[in-house]
Formats: sequence, C-alpha cells, structure tokens
Amino acid sequence: MEEKGKARLTFLGTGTSQGIPMIGCGCEVCCSTDPRDKRLRSSVSVEYGGLNILVDAGPDFRQQMLREGIAHLDAILLTHNHKDHTGGLDDIRAFNYLEKKATVIYCEKYVEDSLRLEYSYAFAEKKYPGAPEWHVRNIDENPFTIISGGKQEMLSWEPGKGYARSISNGEAPIRSVEIIPVRGMHYKLPVLGYRFGNIAYLTDMNHIPEAEFRKLQGLDHFIINCVRYGRHISHFSLEEAVAIAKKVGAKHSWLTHLSHQLPCHKKLAEELPENIQPAFDGLTIE
Repeated sequence: MEEKGKARLTFLGTGTSQGIPMIGCGCEVCCSTDPRDKRLRSSVSVEYGGLNILVDAGPDFRQQMLREGIAHLDAILLTHNHKDHTGGLDDIRAFNYLEKKATVIYCEKYVEDSLRLEYSYAFAEKKYPGAPEWHVRNIDENPFTIISGGKQEMLSWEPGKGYARSISNGEAPIRSVEIIPVRGMHYKLPVLGYRFGNIAYLTDMNHIPEAEFRKLQGLDHFIINCVRYGRHISHFSLEEAVAIAKKVGAKHSWLTHLSHQLPCHKKLAEELPENIQPAFDGLTIE
C-alpha cells in the first residue's frame, strides 16, 4: 500500500534551456563522456497518490517519454510559459490517440494565454484533424486537487474527420491528490514550483517570497534550480541555491537546471555537502 504523502519523482531532464552538450560547444562539460553530464531540458515525472503527473513538457518531451517508457499521464503541471518548458506539448497527440482522451494541463492564466498564441491550432473551434486535445485548468499559488477517474469524456478517431467525443459508459476508479504550488519569481516573471507530499520541485527561480517557505517544511527531498557560480538575472546561483537548501532543511536537496558553466557532475558533487547534490537525467528519488 502506498504510504500517504509519499511521492516518487524521476528527473526527465536536468539541463538549462540549451541542454548539455550545448550546440557547437567544446568545453570540458559538453565534451564529457560521463552520462550524468548529458542533460536534456528540465522536467520531472511524479508518481503520487496513484497518479502519474508530469511537470513541464519542453522540446525533449518525446525523447524523455520514450526513454522512461511513460505510456500514461493523468496531468501535466506547467511552471511557466517559456519554450524550454512548453515546447513539447504538441507531442501530447500520442497520449490522446492511445488513451482516447484529452490531456489535462494545469497552469496559470497567463501561461494559458501564451499557449493559445503559440498553439492556436489546438484551441481552434474547428480543429485540424489530429491536433492536440487539451483541457486547460487555471491555478495560482493556492493548493488544488487533481482528480482522475469517474465518468470521462472519451475520444474516438474517425479517419478523415478527427476525433468524435462521447461519455464513457462505466466509471473508472476515482483517485485524487492535493498539490501545493510554491510561488517564485523568474526575474520579473511569476512562476510556480510544486510540492508533492514529501518532495518539492522548484525550477527557474531567482527569488522565493519569505511567506512561501512555510510550504517547504518537513520535506524528505527538496529540488531547486542552479545555473552557475555567481549571480544570474533570473536563476539562483550555486551559492544561493545551497543557502536556500540549507534554510529549507530537507533531508536531501538536489540541484537541477544546471548549465555547462558549472563543473562536470563528479567534480560538482565533490564540492557540495553530502546532503546537497546535483541531480542527473534518469535519477529517481522517493
């Protein structure tokens, strides 16, 4: 039986918007043969309360799903609207076709507005056959509940026409979990991190309001972004990330959204306290 409040998180990507190796770069990190230095764009999958939840779907979404063998999603949570966190959403089409239903996306209203511009064809009144099928639900920094199951709208593919919609005859088992968003700032852009029981995941921030730290008490695992040594306009530096991890005081802290301006994984790990370590693609924690 799953322990209440326990989550299982897999790092799908731990790199910056350009990933590692960066195109055309010949630095030591980009040329490293250590697989832990091969970093796709930042994203995680979370198993929590019997649900499979994805946080962000960047340009490497398809590759990440295939690598981890993920064939089912209950929800996607978006942290913000930047392309390295939303650029793979068109590939939701595979889940639509196989699972015969729309994918539920949770995000702030400004993120939805951005999606409506970048993926206008997915919101069109008369859709191109095979366009992504999404249900977008707006959230803010207040806790919300993801509910999966019950009677559901189902999609059936009609060749040459697209999807037809119907309501399922039976009721799938109902599962629900509460998610706690954590507000942060990405330069001047408001973004959200998320707490799943004993794990919190924060990326693309360079400021956390003091009041939000109460949401980060009693964690087993704390994940925070860190892009380089020294101050950065929109991300935490290594020094800042370590200081925040110590303030949060989780049993284990992990650094993500790492750039090639930091050392190779092995060297960086040796520089850090034992309970604060760099994450890497494919790492699973629980």
